[in-house]
Amino acid sequence: MHIQIVNFNLKDVSQEDYAKLCDQLAPPYSEIPGLQKKVWLANPATNTYGGVYFWCDREAMETFAKTELFHNVVTHPNLANITSSDFTVMEKPTRVTHGADVVPV
Repeated sequence: MHIQIVNFNLKDVSQEDYAKLCDQLAPPYSEIPGLQKKVWLANPATNTYGGVYFWCDREAMETFAKTELFHNVVTHPNLANITSSDFTVMEKPTRVTHGADVVPV
């Protein structure tokens, strides 16, 4: 299991228009090989948005980074200050803290 956290700011687009874009992007994201789930994030007070991606492994994340969908998102003119951090899940303590649905059985 591999976790990726992406954050960015909106630039020259309303929160409402961004929400419509997310609604359009959600179905293609549900088809990405190796992406087990994605949680969409929004903090309008700080103009910070993003997602938490649950990948089956780092390789799936890296493969996605080579796709047209990824390229279109990271070069989108209305997204600024994009950051991405990725982490390996520590399985044993994650299970103890009720994260069993996150780690493989």
